[in-house]
Amino acid sequence: MATVTKKQLTDRVADATGNKRVLIKDLVQRFLDEVVSELAKGNRLEFRDFGVFTVRERKPRMAQNPRTLERVAVPPKRVVKFKAGRLMSERVQKALGKPSAVVGGQAAKAAASDPTGPVR
Repeated sequence: MATVTKKQLTDRVADATGNKRVLIKDLVQRFLDEVVSELAKGNRLEFRDFGVFTVRERKPRMAQNPRTLERVAVPPKRVVKFKAGRLMSERVQKALGKPSAVVGGQAAKAAASDPTGPVR
């Protein structure tokens, strides 16, 4: 699995749109800055078919240092959660060669109503 950088993505967009790399880099950075700013305010960001970013509060807890086995108090903190949207999930599954789940449990209904039963 390869790592794709922001620079590589901006280069692709610049090539595809015919715009200058500097302009696209600035646009992408401004977009990311706005995403971070909204999440810092505690807002939920929803991009249809892409996914949803939310901020969650983690409760304080007790943990254990694996080296010393000493108990350590972990303070509460805010974390960002991401849930992939339908279109993203379908494309990733398709790219991996796996069948995507049908929304609403229709795949299970179709399998239940199939008189031949599951193919093995």
